[in-house]
Amino acid sequence: MKKQMTMGLIIGNRGFFPDHLAKKGREEMIAAVQRAGMQCVVLGPDESKYGCVETRSEAKACAALFQSHRQTIDGVIVSLPNFGDEKAVAETLRMADLNVPVLVQATPDKPDQMLIASRRDSFCGKLSVCNNLKQYRIPYSLTRLHTESPDSDSFQADLQWFAAVCRVVKGLRRVRIGSLGARPQAFNTVRYSEKILEGQGITVEPIDLSEVFGRAEHMKDHDPPVEAKLEAIREYVSVQGVPPAALLKMAKLSVVIDNWMRDTDLAAISLQCWTSMEEYFGVVPCAVMSMMSNNLLPSACEVDVCGAVSMYALALASETPSALLDWNNNYADDPDKAVCFHCSNLPKHFFETVKMGYQQILAGSLSKDRTYGALEGQVKAGAMTFARFSTDDNVGKICGYIGEGEFTKDPLATFGGAGVVRIARLEQLLRFICENGLEHHVAASFSSVADALYEAATRYLNWNVYRHN
Repeated sequence: MKKQMTMGLIIGNRGFFPDHLAKKGREEMIAAVQRAGMQCVVLGPDESKYGCVETRSEAKACAALFQSHRQTIDGVIVSLPNFGDEKAVAETLRMADLNVPVLVQATPDKPDQMLIASRRDSFCGKLSVCNNLKQYRIPYSLTRLHTESPDSDSFQADLQWFAAVCRVVKGLRRVRIGSLGARPQAFNTVRYSEKILEGQGITVEPIDLSEVFGRAEHMKDHDPPVEAKLEAIREYVSVQGVPPAALLKMAKLSVVIDNWMRDTDLAAISLQCWTSMEEYFGVVPCAVMSMMSNNLLPSACEVDVCGAVSMYALALASETPSALLDWNNNYADDPDKAVCFHCSNLPKHFFETVKMGYQQILAGSLSKDRTYGALEGQVKAGAMTFARFSTDDNVGKICGYIGEGEFTKDPLATFGGAGVVRIARLEQLLRFICENGLEHHVAASFSSVADALYEAATRYLNWNVYRHN
């Protein structure tokens, strides 16, 4: 389900300019926000002149209104139907102290309505508002065009972009990520700083793999939650050829993880997917993880906690499932194409067609019977956004990169879950990854939300992020 967004509205006004523009502008902005499927919190005409903000007392009233809704307001839109009072706008935001993204919009003048009775000067007023917000050290975002009408399609697009920014900022400032099991011994690449994440409001909740196995083993085969999960697995993907005993273990594992996530209030997890899981429990967790990610509960393999954070950020921005992939192979001799692969726990949303099989990499060293649960299929074609966030211990900050490309229809004869990606100037991106020592894991989703994700990460979260254009 898509999140219901709530925006606080500050409608600027200035007495030197026509009041009727502010009055009508408030009505137009409320209609635009509602058209976008959002709720709004805004002063009423009985609380200030036309429900706008111009004086100190009106700024205090608006700030108090915002504070009373601080738990629900996701972002604030500053709308300038005329020049507006820049000081009142800045003081409202300072007194409200919501610490949410702010979007500044200005309504355009029309060439045939430039006399004193209908002239806006919002074009100029926006510059003054931004100047004051910078003085007050309040971060803010801008519409793509300097002036945009509230009823325009371009402003509707900006509202959707801003909503994505707000979801990412709010979601990442207070999120809990599960870490299930120890990092695989050979995977130094998924090391991370738990303290740097905590400093950004991202809490990591660990659990030992032995606890998970123990809880699963204490479950009875016919416990109602186990039977319900078993049926859900069968409905989710074709399981032809998969032994019933393996499916039962997957169901128990899934119930344990569901309970753990609910009890510890987790939004995403990372999981030790090999080789203890296969040797001592008897399945791969890929299908279980795929179902979670498909339900917007991102699940990253190889205890890649930062990979889970990256997946969660993409899921927040796009409101679609995200996956964790390897930058894995070149594709023929095309420098702008590569093969992205995992073995695989990709969400069903990513595939043209998919079935459950066994994990062919591990089956060579372990018995095939202990490696059932991997999903097999080729990733479908479509636009994609990719992102990778990591903790940089040298500077004590979160860093990473964001960009867009596409999954193509190029043929690929392989196993697991894989797709061919095309990214303009891919060689430049790969050089950046190598030179900065970033991981081979990358999160992706079928979306075009790189701009929103970059805005959230850099302007509001203050992360060091490269935008690949």
